[in-house]
This record gives sequence, C-alpha cells and structure tokens, in this order.
Amino acid sequence: MPELPEVETVCRGIRPSLEGRLIKNVLVRNRSLRQKIPANFEKTIAGSVVESVVRRAKYIIINFDNQWSLLWHLGMSGRVTVFDASKSDDTGPEFLKHDHVAFETDDGTWVVYNDTRRFGLMVLCKTDELAEHKLMKDIGPEPLSNQFHAPMLKQKLSGKKTSIKQALLDQRVVAGLGNIYVCEALFRSKISPKKLAGEVSLKKLEGLCAQVRDILLEAIEAGGSTLRDHAQVDGELGYFQHSFQTYGREGEDCAHKNCKSKVAKIVQGGRSTFYCPTCQK
Repeated sequence: MPELPEVETVCRGIRPSLEGRLIKNVLVRNRSLRQKIPANFEKTIAGSVVESVVRRAKYIIINFDNQWSLLWHLGMSGRVTVFDASKSDDTGPEFLKHDHVAFETDDGTWVVYNDTRRFGLMVLCKTDELAEHKLMKDIGPEPLSNQFHAPMLKQKLSGKKTSIKQALLDQRVVAGLGNIYVCEALFRSKISPKKLAGEVSLKKLEGLCAQVRDILLEAIEAGGSTLRDHAQVDGELGYFQHSFQTYGREGEDCAHKNCKSKVAKIVQGGRSTFYCPTCQK
C-alpha cells in the first residue's frame, strides 16, 4: 500500500496539472472501488475549478471552487498517470482495463487513475466538513509538521501496552506512516520494534522523530519506494527501495557499523517486521 512518501509524490505530480484548472470532463469507467462511486460524482466535479491539491496522511485531497472536495485513497495498487497536453507527442490516454476514473482539464490534460485490485477510494465531501469527516477526524499529526515532536508522541504513547512498531502504524497516533518507513525509522533509531510503546524514553523518541522526518524526506526526494505497483505520474518508478537498510533484508548483514548480526524478520499484527536483534533494544 502506498505510504506517505508515495502519496506525496503523486500529489506533487498532479498538482501542476490540476491547480487553477477547470475540470472539463469526468469519466468514470468503473464505479466499483472499495466504496461505490456515487451517481452524482461526475456532475459534482465537472465544470468546477481546482483550488488546491493537498495530502493528509495517505489521502489525496482535491478542493474545488464549488465548495466540494474529493478524498482520494490509492488503495493497495493505485497508480495515477498524467497525460500532458503541452507535449506534442502526448495525444491523450488510450484507456487500459483498470483505468477506472479520469479527469480532463480545460487545457486538454488528462489525469487517470488505474487500480488493478480496486481497493482505492474516492469520496466526495463538502469542503467545510472535511475536518469532521469520518475518514479525517481521528487522524494524528503529520510527521513532517511542527505538531510532530517527542513530547507529543510520549503523551500519545503513555500507558500503551502495544509494541512501538504497531503504535506507529496507528493513524490516530501519527499520520501516514506505514510498514516500510516504520521499520526503517526504528532501525536508524536503534529501538526494538518489540518494545512496549509506553516504555520508550523521551530521549529515544526525540531520535525517532528526527529519523522519521529524515527518512520521509529522503523517500519523497527519491520518488517513493516501488516494490510492486507504485509509480510516479510520468510512469517513472520510485527508487528509495534501493536505500532500505532493514526492510526486506532478512538474513543480510546489519547496516550499522561494527555490528555482526543479521537482519531478522518477525510478524507483528499480521505484518512483517525487519530489524536487528543486536542493535535495536
């Protein structure tokens, strides 16, 4: 599933093509996503101007000038492609089997959503009701914002008997983190993924917060991680997976200097966790 860096990469990719543009046409080729796309979807969006494209947690939010917003989740396998009308060799999309929703702007550019598994989500919401929408209201602070810091995290984790790994995947604790980047951040911070969340010291959390920010920014700069489905809007794959120090590296040497251990794999909450049993305490 795309995590924060992948979704941020898509947001940055579609923003120049959508912001300030009038949506000339909305084409829904398959309404059967995770939730059925409503009958008024095309009519609500077509004819409106895109005011902003932003990310919240793992959601893309497109705000229109008619006071409606689109909450868009890419699901497990969602990809977004931009067909740029300004390029002479780009004549528009030849729709593929799993191209489910497409937006055409007034300059002829198309933004096309492809989702093989159809676990994605497109929900319309009144813009002034976004903060209280059921998908938004309980989400924690953004890890790249000033609201994400060690004292806040310490308070959120206080008394929690779950592991620090599972706690960080809870979107109510912090927004947008997923399995890959939590594994990487815990490794860089030398915190065991098995440690109880409520027992991680403030000092350790300070290091963890710094590492989370660094890893996310590095991953965004690299266009995200492509393990199976993720691609940037121009079709180029992300390449942060080449920088993984622990995720998917079971049995390989620990990347920490002077450590002779191998990366281990355990399962927590149904998800694979990769870590160094020696370095991470």
